[in-house]
Amino acid sequence: AVIWTDAIQAIVMFTGLVEQVVEVVAVRDEPPGRVLVLDAPSLAAESAIGDSVALNGCCLTAVNLNGGRLEFEAGPETLERTNLGELKAGNFVNVERAMRLEDRLGGHLVTGHIDGTGRLDARVEDSEWSTSWFAAPPALMRQMASKGSIAVDGVSLTLVDVEAERFSVMLIPHTLENTTLGRLSVGGRVNLETDLLAKYVERQLQSTR
Repeated sequence: AVIWTDAIQAIVMFTGLVEQVVEVVAVRDEPPGRVLVLDAPSLAAESAIGDSVALNGCCLTAVNLNGGRLEFEAGPETLERTNLGELKAGNFVNVERAMRLEDRLGGHLVTGHIDGTGRLDARVEDSEWSTSWFAAPPALMRQMASKGSIAVDGVSLTLVDVEAERFSVMLIPHTLENTTLGRLSVGGRVNLETDLLAKYVERQLQSTR
């Protein structure tokens, strides 16, 4: 996301470290888009109108603060190309505010620009851990490599195995308990953002062919 303030361009980035899992309390149609209302008292208390916030990894702008609630506008393209268009009251989303320059980069560089969506293909439980397989479009799979990074619904994860049409990640108990991935069912749709460097590498390779 890019914000212009006094003619200075500021690039908004995220880390893929989810701050909170927040309930969607209302979804209002405001054609051609929708307004998503979140019940997030602690985040609202530290936020301001115009702040960039990632919902399931998708960068949106806070447009209204109403008590402990945060409101965001999602346009037609966002609703169509991400899983935000499927949200209903009672659903939960992963939330991360934009990083500050002095923050530690505990995950990896995430832009909040969703490249596409995938679906949970299979889950293999191992005690309190889980290996999750996600099916994804071939165009995105070309930007993935084992031990590389991927953001799934805004969660920074390390790729384990990468196949032609799907990839796997290992979810530790903390991730399962503190993000929406722990409650995701097989077939559930997720937002995907591939590693920023992988995009540039693929583009460079294409230009040299």
